[in-house]
Amino acid sequence: MQRRVLITCAGLALLAWQRLARGATILAVRLWPAPDYSRITIESDTALKVRTTLVADPPRLAVDIDGVELDSTLRELVTKLGQDDPNIAGIRVGQNAPGVVRLVLDLKQAIAPQVFTLEPVAAYRHRLVFDLYPAQAVDPLQALINERLKATPTPAQAPVPATTPDPLGELIARKQAGSAPAPATLATPASTPIATQIIATTPITTGARALKHPEVASPAASLRTASPATERLIVVALDAGHGGEDPGAIGPAGTREKDVVLRLALRLRERINAANVNGNTMRAFLTRDGDFFVPLHVRVEKARRVQADLFISLHADAFYTPRPQGASVFALSQGGASSTAARWMAERENKADLIGGLNVGVRDAQVRHAMLDMSTTAQIKDSLRLGGSMLGEIGRIGKLHKPHVEQAAFAVLKAPDIPSVLVEAAFISNPDEEARLNTDEYQEQLADALMRGITAYFSKNPPLARNRTL
Repeated sequence: MQRRVLITCAGLALLAWQRLARGATILAVRLWPAPDYSRITIESDTALKVRTTLVADPPRLAVDIDGVELDSTLRELVTKLGQDDPNIAGIRVGQNAPGVVRLVLDLKQAIAPQVFTLEPVAAYRHRLVFDLYPAQAVDPLQALINERLKATPTPAQAPVPATTPDPLGELIARKQAGSAPAPATLATPASTPIATQIIATTPITTGARALKHPEVASPAASLRTASPATERLIVVALDAGHGGEDPGAIGPAGTREKDVVLRLALRLRERINAANVNGNTMRAFLTRDGDFFVPLHVRVEKARRVQADLFISLHADAFYTPRPQGASVFALSQGGASSTAARWMAERENKADLIGGLNVGVRDAQVRHAMLDMSTTAQIKDSLRLGGSMLGEIGRIGKLHKPHVEQAAFAVLKAPDIPSVLVEAAFISNPDEEARLNTDEYQEQLADALMRGITAYFSKNPPLARNRTL
């Protein structure tokens, strides 16, 4: 008996040694380019250890991966790089030493890398992740401003009286021409969110609710008091659920939730950008406009950075069986969920960070606080109104899973000052509804319905009068 135990232990030790000698097996490599950051994922059967070196000139990141041998899977990473990647110019990979593969990322700009590992979850094994963030991040609100300025008449096209100084008009002209920055007297304080005041001839629409973002007086604002009125830029944040490493629910025919909801978000963006409310311009802001992962708290943070008036998260429902069908709309709940199904849905959607791959090391106390308990009664009340408007319009084009807005603790709906809803467009797990989600006809109908819901909400809840100052 003792001899048999010794032989068994020796056999196990030999297998362990052989496995150690062989090293980790690379299962897959993936590259996710995005305006916010580029992500590289290396998936393996065991956890990988790395050493990184960031070189400033020319910018590049060198990575030594221990315990692996160069194989065809790692070489695939080179072929996955596209010329349109905003951060990576080139990828080189080679066997630097026995059991050590060196990966060199040539960069297009200075970056702040985050390198971390993820434990196995869902269909994934061990993952080594490289998130390459630009050292100078793009301000999303400034991007919206620039987009709006392109459609604004220049001072030459819409002159103001010669007797009235127009530093704001000069500033807009400089921004359009790409010339020198504005005088120091028009600079924005570092603590003030970047925003804009746009010249228009339409009256300001006022609302009865309290201001969400304090208005900051500026020399430009005081000089424009004698002009016509100020146009109110209305921002609707559209959040296409999942993305990148997180495919979301997958239908019987293989349709991925992340793909159909992104197509829907792009269609809805077109309608929002072509619309206005009482003469005030509308602009859609997408938390993601491509196939990449955005953590839940970042989606909320992005919406707040652009001072969004509404937040609409788009999803496609799923269940264990193919029978359930119909669209649903959810708002946040400060207490318990409105139903068992709503609570189950919130728990499933809140796991997106685990699958998508969140670097938990960068979540500071402020972010955690923002995601935990900043909801307000007023926000939920407005969210229910928005959800009701949208649900009524969706019901005109298809079936509803529930005839009322449900509530649960969805993490992505926790912006304290933005009416926020989550729309489950259909059950992707239902074969018939999966097929409908893939048709242009239904996507167009759904985008029209959502747009009508947004318009109906604003008709009863006018947007706040808020000047955006540069």
